[in-house]
Amino acid sequence: MKSSAYLADHVARYTLAHTTPPDPLLEELAAETHALTGDNAGLQISPEQGPLLTMLTQLAGARNAVEVGTFTGYSSICIARGLAPGGRLTCFDISEEWTSIARRYWARAGLDDRVELRLGPAARNLAELPETETIDFAFIDADKGGYPTYYELILARLVPGGLIVVDNTLRRGRVAEAPAAGDDPIVRVTREFNDLVIADDRVTTVLLPFADGLTLIRKR
Repeated sequence: MKSSAYLADHVARYTLAHTTPPDPLLEELAAETHALTGDNAGLQISPEQGPLLTMLTQLAGARNAVEVGTFTGYSSICIARGLAPGGRLTCFDISEEWTSIARRYWARAGLDDRVELRLGPAARNLAELPETETIDFAFIDADKGGYPTYYELILARLVPGGLIVVDNTLRRGRVAEAPAAGDDPIVRVTREFNDLVIADDRVTTVLLPFADGLTLIRKR
């Protein structure tokens, strides 16, 4: 599981030691994800992001949340645990294989009645949601080229004061480097997304140097 890219090792260790740790279920999920997915395990959020997602969901009082990019379910468990009573989380992903792990862990966490999975292209499935402002909280952690589309589709359905959280918005600091012809395409599209958000007067935003960059976006 990846850790913060912007802290000295001793500071990162201290930070984790003073952050609510993952419970045994999440630790088991992280270990199984690493064993089954190998290098792809880096797609899972870092341990310090879990309690932050739960806390942000709680602070938002979220009853209707969405997640784009579920992988094996770690982040969705953290969000679902923070939902207000009667709340629901709708997850969007394209992988039956990886989300089958998520389904098992939702059941074990006692959350499968709060979580709905919609398999298929996220842009298509998001567009099928009612065009009303009913989403309270959203987490985007999927293909970086799709971020602008997911952002617009969610923002149109986000309640005023609602929160969108976007992962991997610093790309280990490479987005802050001067653009070059040989830039990694993912760095380029991430930089473009960050520029899109900061220029959007419909929202206020904070980009945190946390994990690999976490952007908080609040609809005005």
